[in-house]
Amino acid sequence: MRLKQHTRTEISRRLCLFGLAAMAGLAIGSIALAQMPGAPANVPASTVSKFPTYEDVTDKAHLNFVNSFGEQKLSSVLESAGQGCAWFDYNNDGLLDLYVLSGRYLEGVTDHSKPDGKDATNHLYRNNGDGTFTDVTQEAGVAGKGFAMGVTVGDYDNDGYEDIYVTNWNSSILYHNNGDGTFTDVTEKAGVQNNHWGIGAAFVDYDRDGKLDLFVGNYLKFDPKVKKVFYSAEAFAGPLDYEGDSNRLFHNNGDGTFTDVSERAGIANPPGRAMGVTVGDFDGDGWPDIYVANDQMESYLYHNNHDGTFTNVAIEQNVAYGTNGDTPSAMGPIFADYDNHGALDLFVSDMRYHRLFRNSPKEGFFIDTTADAGIARVAGQYVGWGDAFLDFDNDGWKDLFIVNGGLHWLIPMEDSLLHNNGNGTFTDISDESGSYFRTKKVGRGACFADYDNDGYIDAFIVVLGGKGILLHAKPPVGSARNHWLTLKLTGTKSNRDGFGARIEAVAGDLRQMVENVPQSGYLSQHDPRPHFGLGSHTQVDRLTIHWPSGTVQTLENVKADQILQVTEPGERQAATPGGSSR
Repeated sequence: MRLKQHTRTEISRRLCLFGLAAMAGLAIGSIALAQMPGAPANVPASTVSKFPTYEDVTDKAHLNFVNSFGEQKLSSVLESAGQGCAWFDYNNDGLLDLYVLSGRYLEGVTDHSKPDGKDATNHLYRNNGDGTFTDVTQEAGVAGKGFAMGVTVGDYDNDGYEDIYVTNWNSSILYHNNGDGTFTDVTEKAGVQNNHWGIGAAFVDYDRDGKLDLFVGNYLKFDPKVKKVFYSAEAFAGPLDYEGDSNRLFHNNGDGTFTDVSERAGIANPPGRAMGVTVGDFDGDGWPDIYVANDQMESYLYHNNHDGTFTNVAIEQNVAYGTNGDTPSAMGPIFADYDNHGALDLFVSDMRYHRLFRNSPKEGFFIDTTADAGIARVAGQYVGWGDAFLDFDNDGWKDLFIVNGGLHWLIPMEDSLLHNNGNGTFTDISDESGSYFRTKKVGRGACFADYDNDGYIDAFIVVLGGKGILLHAKPPVGSARNHWLTLKLTGTKSNRDGFGARIEAVAGDLRQMVENVPQSGYLSQHDPRPHFGLGSHTQVDRLTIHWPSGTVQTLENVKADQILQVTEPGERQAATPGGSSR
């Protein structure tokens, strides 16, 4: 594991970030972390990697996206929050396209004398299939308006084309995909206006009626006129200087409109400070639950009661607070089964040590394993934002990629790649995973996907106030490649995206469970196609799909190294190339 060397100025700035009390806790924590079980050993930078490596191919791919926060230096919590991105196939050509968000100069909100990015917009890049992308923002009509934050993508009207929902400060946009390469703003018509500071959001079929509903996490009642500073060490007013806000849940009526059911569903109160949002069936009862990562307060885990209502069970499930019961700045939540035990675990990035919660059905709640897993020692050096569980080496165990960057100042940091050792622990292999991990940037949102369909997971990183970065995963040189399987699901009785489907894959002695999660990480959406690394196995012996409708579909002897299109049995014939369905 690498311990980073920061300049004296960087260190002093970061210490100011936490205040005197946090500095004392950090010093104590450093002593304890040195003795933590599961802490990985140092990896020489000169070691030839046996793992895939990441190459910065931004320029080769013709991606020229530059993020803006509307000024030349950070002056508010609005500007420091950053933006997200999403991978999705908007034109149904089988190639994942990239949508990236940006802030922009706003009169009366950003006040630098020489505002940067006055003409900044969101951008949609079409995947050309040859490693390059074309900017189609203007012709698609998705440049956006207002100060963008988060994005979620889903086919809310089940017409076969993916739609986009963008959260902004004091507004939102629902783009309907017209199926001809263009989008139409239908926000008002659909009834999903959110005149709050929306941040994380997710499409989710919470009542399992086959239509995607919409959950929006709202952050603060931000007032650009507020100059009060809660902590004297901070550069500008922080989250505790503003009131929190209530989240919103919109029910899909099936006619292109939505109804606000926030109060009825029990998610409007109490107000929170939502940052990231993710969805997953944590207790395996077949109904999607919602986790909200709140800033500087306890987080929420909304359990689905199967009757259109939710109950916050975060405290009972031990996922409300951070290590030692603190309330850190939670950023990006992820549901995934990282230890292949058949239940969704939870990772939450934050400004300190992060949180890895192992779902323990035997005990009936989650157990904080951040330190034992070897994550806290690595994470304590950084402020984490975008993140993903991804099997980057296709060995059948989900690894962890964390994007880092300064919080109150534009302090650049390296990102972290932690390899899953298959025994509940992780090893920091950043130094042997490409020169990218030795560069520094002010990271925020990130989205991960196999954009070139080669079976390895790539990434796009949003850099606050800087040029975005496209990373291409390169297989290890001179080693046999591990095998893989990716699924393209199409629901019939279930929502067309198959969001909420739970897939179990058995390949020899390797057993995995992946849930098709619609939203994951910080303000972003990853590859919508469930992915399985298979190690040395050349086929999946048995693939079982539990669709949200209750339909169970089984495929046998499925060939590896392919993108398998699977349609839910029902109104349309199930497509099962590469295997037999029963």
